[in-house]
This record gives sequence, structure tokens and C-alpha cells, in this order.
Amino acid sequence: MGKTKTTRYDIAEHLRTPEEMATYLEACLEEADGNAPFIAKALGDIARAKGMAQVARDSGLSRESLYKALSGERSPDFDTILKVVEALGIKLHAQAA
Repeated sequence: MGKTKTTRYDIAEHLRTPEEMATYLEACLEEADGNAPFIAKALGDIARAKGMAQVARDSGLSRESLYKALSGERSPDFDTILKVVEALGIKLHAQAA
């Protein structure tokens, strides 16, 4: 019997429509439990799906700074989050808990 070859799963390859991107972000917001880097990583996944260079142009941020901010290794400034969300064409909503 031969070896099984596996590949790393990349959610960005499966986020094709704005609706899928918004649903993914909403699910991540529900699961985050206050973990800001987790949300930043989710936004990074969506940005990669849309094209990081395009998101960088639309947000006015450099591609390199976006990769760092949305890596999930740190909490980016809220200003950065707002620029990215707008560039992605996603709206954030608030509701009572």
C-alpha cells in the first residue's frame, strides 16, 4: 500500500463570494471569544481570498503591513481593521448580547 499524500487546508481557496466571506467572518466572530488575533487571522484569510494586493490598494495600506497585521500573531490597530473591512466590502454590525 502506498503512502497517502496530504495537503494543507487553506480556507482562502474556498471563500469565493462576498456572502461566503461574510458568513465565514460571522462564524469566526462567534467563536473568537474576545480573541482579537483570531479575528485578525480570519480577516487575513478573507483578504487572501480576495487578493492581498487588491486589498492593500483599496485600504491604502502596504501589502507587507497587511500580512503582518492579519497574521493572527498580534492584535492590529482598530483603524487597520476598519480599513481592511471597508476594502473587503464587509459591514460590521452590532446587536445586543
